[in-house]
Amino acid sequence: MTQINGAVLMSGTDYFRVEELNPYSDAANQPVTEVAAAELASIRQALESAGVAIKKVAAPVDCQDGVYVANWGLTRGKKAVLANLPNMRKAEEPYAEETLKALGFETVKAPYPFSGQGDALPCGNYLLCGSVYRTDPRMHDFLANELGFEVIGLQTVPATDKDGQPITNKITGWPDSFFYDIDLAISVLRPDLIAWCPEAFVPESQAKIRALPADKIEVSLDEAMKGFACNLVSTGEVVVMSDMAPQFRAAVEAKGLRTVHPPITELAKGGGFVRCTTLSLDNE
Repeated sequence: MTQINGAVLMSGTDYFRVEELNPYSDAANQPVTEVAAAELASIRQALESAGVAIKKVAAPVDCQDGVYVANWGLTRGKKAVLANLPNMRKAEEPYAEETLKALGFETVKAPYPFSGQGDALPCGNYLLCGSVYRTDPRMHDFLANELGFEVIGLQTVPATDKDGQPITNKITGWPDSFFYDIDLAISVLRPDLIAWCPEAFVPESQAKIRALPADKIEVSLDEAMKGFACNLVSTGEVVVMSDMAPQFRAAVEAKGLRTVHPPITELAKGGGFVRCTTLSLDNE
């Protein structure tokens, strides 16, 4: 069986706090720092127990979202396309570049907005890539050219106001979605098995996903939104995932995968979960 996510980068919660960058975040509901640190440690322990090699680096100084390293870029082989993040997260970019270069990666800067692996999930030679909200659609061709993936451009449903009009994110200045990064709406369990929430995607993207030659598990909108069900890390045999998505967990286990589900509350306050805290270093 092909192993995936055999080596990942992780940071720390030293400067973790919540500012209103996404639909999950509420500045009045700050995380309990000690609990967030314990949650991150439990994710790291679960991954190590599953055989994942962890490269741990210090959290970037004074970066409130520096624990969410998935958004630092996307790697394949020994090349990394660096993220181009919203203004609030710009201070993470030079640290991410320095870190990936120190790990031996050739780095390339994204010329357009790009949310890294949070919005670009490798699935064999396919790359499931978000668009509109945190990743400019022009990045699709750029990623295909730089990393050699066959990019499948996807869009989640837009956030709308009470009149049904699209909402603009006040930080990014871009349209917004509850599923602003697609790792909240779709996940890769193995190259031949994906999990996704159909109701999270616009019809054109639903059709693209259904056409993919992989087996699929459907995730309920409730477990995707409230339980962070899709925001997971799988080795192809072990899945480190939410403890708030029992229906999805049962479906994953029915496919023969083992699940580990550490309780997470504080990390979720910033709109991130298991997948967000890790950046894969061994994509092929």
